[in-house]
Amino acid sequence: MSLRVFINIDHVATVRQARRTDEPDPVRSAVLAELGGADGITVHLREDRRHIQDRDVRLLAQTLRTPLNLELAAESEVVDIACELRPHQVTLVPEKREEVTTEGGLDLTGSNEDATRRAVERLTEAGIRTSLFIDPDDASIRASMGLGVDAVELHTGEYANASGEDRGLQLGRLDRAASLARKLGLAVHAGHGLTYENVTPVAAIPELEELNIGHSVVSRAIFGGLEAAVREMVEVVRRARLR
Repeated sequence: MSLRVFINIDHVATVRQARRTDEPDPVRSAVLAELGGADGITVHLREDRRHIQDRDVRLLAQTLRTPLNLELAAESEVVDIACELRPHQVTLVPEKREEVTTEGGLDLTGSNEDATRRAVERLTEAGIRTSLFIDPDDASIRASMGLGVDAVELHTGEYANASGEDRGLQLGRLDRAASLARKLGLAVHAGHGLTYENVTPVAAIPELEELNIGHSVVSRAIFGGLEAAVREMVEVVRRARLR
């Protein structure tokens, strides 16, 4: 089974929103990601719009040549936008305004389960592929299957934050969760905290179909392209004095 790599470009927008200007444009970064071989693009339209904006999602939906995976909370306003734009896939994720980044998988119990079910039903009716971002445990996987989604994205954050023996235990947890999800007929994705240094063991899990990776790629791009960017700016400034 081939493994798709979706690139999350949220943090290109984070840099832009720090100055609330028009650069760097995440839509332009998506084009570069596609040219680099990305199988798809992921963005998270948060309720507080801290990075990705509505305009970004609309332009991406119109211009991408690869599939768009739109992450959002199971809230009516952002679900409305998804149903209007009909991206290839929506991944429902937990969201807290005070968090720096997503801290764990969805809680699929009580009122949270009800809200998730309603969102899944609306998205499915709109013809959108659905996925849930969950912790890699049996209960979450079985609850996801009961909600009728197409896929689950296993939260790899605990694996990414672990070290030594504990990292091996977390990898085993992901492996078992992927196996169970696949046996239950769910497509299996994974993401969160994956880097150039830790992704290989996760990518080797045979049941995985898709990885979502963002922050590490954007971080590497800064260093990979910073020297060239500085050279270009210096050249522009020096040419101005030659006129």
